Amino acid sequence: MGKISDNRLKLSTFKLNALLDITLAINDNVSTSELIRRYEKMLTDDLDIGKVIVLKFSDKWECLLNSGFGHSFFDKIDMKRDLLPFEEISFITSEPQHFPELVDIVIPVSHKDEAVAFVLIGDIEEEGEGVSPIIKHLRFIQTLSNIIVVAIENKRLFQETLRQEAIKREMELASKMQSMLIPEDEKLPSNKYIRIKAFYHPHFEVGGDYYDVIQLSRDEVGFCIADVSGKGISAAILMSNFQANLRALFTAQHGLTNTLHRLNTTVMNSAKGEKFITLFIARYNFKTRKLLYINAGHNPPLLYEPGTKKMTPLASGCVGMGMLDELPFVNEAVLTMDEPAKLFCYTDGLVEVIQDSGVEFGTENLERELSNALPLEENIQTIIKNQKILEGSASIFDDISIIGAQFPGKDVFS
Repeated sequence: MGKISDNRLKLSTFKLNALLDITLAINDNVSTSELIRRYEKMLTDDLDIGKVIVLKFSDKWECLLNSGFGHSFFDKIDMKRDLLPFEEISFITSEPQHFPELVDIVIPVSHKDEAVAFVLIGDIEEEGEGVSPIIKHLRFIQTLSNIIVVAIENKRLFQETLRQEAIKREMELASKMQSMLIPEDEKLPSNKYIRIKAFYHPHFEVGGDYYDVIQLSRDEVGFCIADVSGKGISAAILMSNFQANLRALFTAQHGLTNTLHRLNTTVMNSAKGEKFITLFIARYNFKTRKLLYINAGHNPPLLYEPGTKKMTPLASGCVGMGMLDELPFVNEAVLTMDEPAKLFCYTDGLVEVIQDSGVEFGTENLERELSNALPLEENIQTIIKNQKILEGSASIFDDISIIGAQFPGKDVFS
């Protein structure tokens, strides 16, 4: 009787020390690999378990520990068929099994009533009448496994949180840097020759939209609006690269056609054909009142003349930048702005806004909002308000950018 009591005392002491050791290791924030090493030692060395494999679930099922089983054991298991049906500790040596190697015991590990891991034990020794001594340790193994698995998952979630925070900070910095590429409203030209207004609203922290205004000479201003195919960081990086190249190439000395050919080459070199950029680019001469433009696959800007109530989409141009190695054609158009007019340029995020009725906002609505004698600035503010763009509308799923120019007509100079 005394020997049995001594054995029980030793066993209880071992289990308490084991739990204490693991708990202290968790509190000391030892690495995941060290936790697994200590756990494996307890099972194989201290409890004489011949073969053990631990399968853990986080985002997907993965093998946390494999001691003694074949390397391809996990790959050959169908989790839904072979393991998920086990809700209690089970001996399966006498049952048909699909495992690639013989498994004697399955120990499910649950957290908040959901299976988070399975411990599979094989190659157990038997004593007496076919009874394994391991049977008296199964609850302990289950408890120990639960502590280990939850601790490792908590470490993973903590690291994921840190990673997400780092990404968030990087995105915030990228957003600030990208916003620096967009001209400030107070620096947009606003004089007796031309008044330019703009609006920028990225769907995420960073976007693939871009617009710019460049003073080409004392008598000429250039402006553009562009949109990268796709979204996210890759689109933002490509657009930042495009902005730098455009500012270097869009000068008074180079015509629009020459500029477009050179821009297409830079986009092809950067995007390798995986993305492309649509672009509307124009230059306006104050003295001649000539507006030269090329539409490279972009949404046609709308030119409205209040005097004649004429609405003209500006579609002449070429294919988008980066679509083809060489531009097969470039149609450069020219307009003379003798009459008062409003030019409204936008990216497709504006017309792809889904209204409550389930119908896209569309260009018809833009034309209706622009077809009046109100200043362009008021038209833009009305469109922003009506579409609830600044209110976080769930119907918005892309970047939205607007740049417009108001021309006074020749009478203002007479």
